[in-house]
Amino acid sequence: MKGLAVIPARSGSKGLPDKNIRPFNGKPLMAYTIEAALEASLFDEVMVSTDSPYYASLAKRYGAKVPFLRGTETSSDQAGSWEAVREVLEQYKRQGRRFDVICLLQPTSPLRTSGDIVAAYALYRERGASAVVSVCESDHPPSWYHTLPEDGCLDGFIRIKNNVQRQKAGTYYRINGAIYLADIKMIREEPVNLYQKGCFAYRMAREKSMDIDTEMDFLYAEWMAKVIAGGVFH
Repeated sequence: MKGLAVIPARSGSKGLPDKNIRPFNGKPLMAYTIEAALEASLFDEVMVSTDSPYYASLAKRYGAKVPFLRGTETSSDQAGSWEAVREVLEQYKRQGRRFDVICLLQPTSPLRTSGDIVAAYALYRERGASAVVSVCESDHPPSWYHTLPEDGCLDGFIRIKNNVQRQKAGTYYRINGAIYLADIKMIREEPVNLYQKGCFAYRMAREKSMDIDTEMDFLYAEWMAKVIAGGVFH
């Protein structure tokens, strides 16, 4: 079974400019995901999908393949990760290369380790799954969340019938964005749906589930990386 790891790293981030290559504890952010994918030793190819020649040069320095650059359409703000993945698959197909399983690894999840990737892949094989998606325990139960009207009125904000004590509410999980592992057939469907029968959750530790989108996220993730390296979490 041939596996492909795709690390999407376009250069047009507006919320946090150039976040994918911003120095994170001494290395470009995307380097951590490249290294984790390579250390997992599961994939026939670990590639970075980018529109930037400079990003490509950095990716290659850390061991990833960049056999082609993204097209204009898949580099826009409106383009999703799965559109970029389909482009990657089509480009490889033109080269006569095909894969059976794909692993999408967002570079904005630098605390995800090779061990997490290996464990998710083992779950994929053991369950004969169509897909495995990483999750982590949610901070709060769903009943604590709601939208607000413009005037900020809290009428109906807490749904009383569902507002049970946290200890009795059970454990809730959220998608953490770190690992998306799927059979190629799932990726070719439109839209991609990895949340159906035959798809399973890989539970990741909450402290490793940072998904960087803002300046605060970035600074907190850097700090958390140092905390984990210091052995606070086991």
